[in-house]
Amino acid sequence: MPHSIRVRHLYDSLREKLQLELVAGKAGLERPLLDEDLDPASYIIAGPLTYIHPNRIQVIGRAEKAYLDAPERDHEEALRLLFGEHTRAVVLVDGVRPDADLIALADRQRVPLFATPLPDRLILDHLQYFAALNLSEKTTLHGVFMEVLGMGVLITGDPAVGKSELALELISRGNRLVADDAPEFTRIAPDIVSGNCPPLLRDFLEVRGLGILNIRAMFGDNAIKHNKYLRLIVHLQPMSDQELATMERLNAREERREVLGVLIPQVTIPVAPGRNLAILVEAAVRAHLLALQGYDATEVFIERQQQALLEDS
Repeated sequence: MPHSIRVRHLYDSLREKLQLELVAGKAGLERPLLDEDLDPASYIIAGPLTYIHPNRIQVIGRAEKAYLDAPERDHEEALRLLFGEHTRAVVLVDGVRPDADLIALADRQRVPLFATPLPDRLILDHLQYFAALNLSEKTTLHGVFMEVLGMGVLITGDPAVGKSELALELISRGNRLVADDAPEFTRIAPDIVSGNCPPLLRDFLEVRGLGILNIRAMFGDNAIKHNKYLRLIVHLQPMSDQELATMERLNAREERREVLGVLIPQVTIPVAPGRNLAILVEAAVRAHLLALQGYDATEVFIERQQQALLEDS
């Protein structure tokens, strides 16, 4: 759940990348970043100093520090507002160093006080990205999530339809596994859904008849991808010979599936004896990549037919 994310998680995740130094307020590392009654989707957790709509993480640069230290301002009152009940951490950026009052109040209020030499814009970008990945709404979808030809593809279908066997063949062809059975997806931008693997399932793929396989141990580190944006859904649909014969041959039905409010293109691939599903999935990905560039093979074929008819007439 989003509310289980604590300040310590943020510190551990970004400490090296952002060169964060914990100056004071160590006792507040176990506090949750968000209150239980706060909707994380509607809240910006980090930003420059503001008292009207205080951020969970207050970022203090040189301009904000000069504002706090201005002689015409009540210094104690300004600090009291800075370390208010909504504040979960204070980050001093751009090489700003804390004074004794800041350190003392951070310890007293149990609010971690961090310092970094990096500029505020870089810090804010990383903090917001952390929030998008860890505090946004999540969902779990049944299927195998893979990187196929560089694209994030979720393979879905009924139980025992052959999703894991297909994933194993795709891996043997040089594609990469993200998550088997229960990948987790998070909406990190208005039109971007990112998928990853729960820690318990990482590296593993269950194949009927073979049991649990460790893909990393079998194929190497390059066969595993930690996360990927979801760009295409491939749905496996068992079909009889009669159903296959009645399918539209030229114009494939364009489908979209909503995932966390984002419409994701979906391709349905018939499952029948003799069909090489791995090649079909790779072909579906290549066709989708061409479609993103504005190329439609069906339209080109129809135009070529019409031109031939005109020439004959």
